[in-house]
Amino acid sequence: MSFIIDLEDFLDIINDTIETNHTPYIVDPKTLSCEAQPLGFSAAVTMCIVHFSIFLLAIPGNLLVGCVICSRRQNLAPSDVYLFHLTVADGLLALTLPFWAIQAMTQRWLFGDFMCKFLSLILEANFYTSILFLACISIDRYLAIVHTTETRKSRQQMCSRLLCGAVWVLGWALALPALFNDAFQPHPDSNKIICSERYDIGSATSWRITTRGIRHIFGFFLPLIVMVTCYSITIARLLRTRGFQKHRAMKVILVVVAAFLLCWAPYHFTMIVDSILRADLVPFSCAMRISVDVALIVTHGLALFHSCINPILYAFVGEKFRNNLKLLLQKKLRKERMSGSKFSRSTSQTSEGSGSAL
Repeated sequence: MSFIIDLEDFLDIINDTIETNHTPYIVDPKTLSCEAQPLGFSAAVTMCIVHFSIFLLAIPGNLLVGCVICSRRQNLAPSDVYLFHLTVADGLLALTLPFWAIQAMTQRWLFGDFMCKFLSLILEANFYTSILFLACISIDRYLAIVHTTETRKSRQQMCSRLLCGAVWVLGWALALPALFNDAFQPHPDSNKIICSERYDIGSATSWRITTRGIRHIFGFFLPLIVMVTCYSITIARLLRTRGFQKHRAMKVILVVVAAFLLCWAPYHFTMIVDSILRADLVPFSCAMRISVDVALIVTHGLALFHSCINPILYAFVGEKFRNNLKLLLQKKLRKERMSGSKFSRSTSQTSEGSGSAL
């Protein structure tokens, strides 16, 4: 049996005891709860604006990149295939952001338990697939530059599509722990409902450390090792070449990986600190607990920004993307002119026919 006592009422009882007995009472910080306080109005509005801004930037940006890549689908290199799937993953992740924005603004989950699990699963799965596709791009660039081989284009496309399918399956499999997320009342005496992780089987600490360990290893450190290794060898090879075409081809990929690190590394390291605190591996401090909770909110917003930054990088850094975008726009303009000229000719013929009839 457990008793839930409001903290303010508890302190009032202590003060009454002190006034009656004149006995000083020293509070042990480990015996008091240190829960995250609700966001203030300004912080809630800021989080809501950030989530909606990322959503409004990510959806059209990723759609544009996807359309440009699809317009050249007959001449797609494996890295282009991976980039296309990366835009799909970023777009799906961005589609969940309005729901989290509404939760941040209202300070409660309004969409039920099923949507809590479903949207958490989408968010987690596309987090994994994004970095896995970046790792695939790094491997493809390594093979194309360091181990240049003449292989059939159809075989390359087949292998890249099979690998994309494997990445999607692996990403969704790794995201299954997101099903631990529930819509529930954190306190029985409160009407507030939140969407958060809740472990009802076994030790919550063990489950949390295990799931976060999987997230850190397969969703950050292992792909990061692959990317750093591949790009280090690739850059060493490029430094021995005289041409600059390959250097320009690598620039956009390197910037994309750097952007990933700047967006996701702070969140992962903050999560590691949070796990250490929850496992009681360091002395408890309420101030540190609150600071880590705030840092998780800030770094998570920065991590979500990654879903809209890739299209911006392609537009400003990727020369190949800009050229393909120009070709796509020119093709659409030609079609519009041709359809306009056909419409004007048909209109003139109709008017001439009606004039002769009169």
